[in-house]
Amino acid sequence: MSRLAPVSEEPIDEESIRSCSKRGRSWRHWLRTHLSFAFNKNTNHLKVLLSVLGCPLFPVSVHQRTPVNEVSSSAQYIVQHFTAATGCRKLDGHVKNVFVTGKVTMAMTEEVGPSGAAAGATAAMASSVSQQKGCFVMWQMLPDKWLIELVLGDQKVVAGSNGSVAWRHTPWLGAHTAKGSVRPLRRALQGLDPVTIAAVFSTSEYMGEKKIGDVDCFVLKLSADQADLSDRSDSTAETIKHVAFGYFSQKNGLLVYLEDSYLTRIQSPGTRPMYWETSMATQIRDYREVDGVMIAHSGQSSAIITRFGDGRLRAGPEITRLEETWIIDDFAFNVPGLSVDSFIPPKDARKDHFPLDDDWKSALD
Repeated sequence: MSRLAPVSEEPIDEESIRSCSKRGRSWRHWLRTHLSFAFNKNTNHLKVLLSVLGCPLFPVSVHQRTPVNEVSSSAQYIVQHFTAATGCRKLDGHVKNVFVTGKVTMAMTEEVGPSGAAAGATAAMASSVSQQKGCFVMWQMLPDKWLIELVLGDQKVVAGSNGSVAWRHTPWLGAHTAKGSVRPLRRALQGLDPVTIAAVFSTSEYMGEKKIGDVDCFVLKLSADQADLSDRSDSTAETIKHVAFGYFSQKNGLLVYLEDSYLTRIQSPGTRPMYWETSMATQIRDYREVDGVMIAHSGQSSAIITRFGDGRLRAGPEITRLEETWIIDDFAFNVPGLSVDSFIPPKDARKDHFPLDDDWKSALD
């Protein structure tokens, strides 16, 4: 069974791995199977949902450096307002780890082409796709060690980082490592880890103001640097950009909306280039106090995956839409028994498996 992936973070199936020992052959197989996989109503939706929404990585590392003179005073003020609003400064030196459990509901809808029959078919297709319910548990040891297990239907995905390498394990691919620098788990930045949120946005660019729903927000932008984008790329797949936007309430200083998107170019020898663009947006809600720190307890995410550029796609870009709602059941600091050994990658994690690391790697591409 193949799966949908945005290039660098997507896994391919076990049969593909066995049959394609060479990188070029694997990518040709990946491209071929995506043409039939991505928008086939009989596809196993669970694999797509888990790959894209389950445990994607954030675009930038906590340790990405930006020259001080390029960090605006406005961005610094917004981050300081956020740290004061969440109370996360009091965690410094006092919190060693975090434990989180929650529930998720995911669904996948599809549409092909920008107009006409495809648009008319979207509503019927959306109503025919059943929702999938699941749950997750997440452990984090500050600053950059984390582990998540997420179950959806009868499938489970596990991902983690020991601070030096990020990895993921899926039933259909096994264990594999991510390309590029070690980055935080995006789910943690959905209001669950204010310390990391403040750290990554401390090097952001102020983009102005925007209204999200009825909330007036300040907008901060982050972009993956060129060196890291190159590390995530290879001779067949190039990650062109990966950017994120954080929307902070002007009234209370909290992060209420998070967007990120990345664009990947794929081309095997003798074929035309194909582009995958993956955009994800998350509404972050229901902040509650946990030991004096404001933590988000619910939200809704949506992902839009667009494929275009292939000469065989006459009707225009093909689009897949995914939706997730999530609720936090339990959140605790300083859980006893957690150690660095809890974050050791699996021994069989493959480091030579190119198509899986990054966010198609969002699937781990």
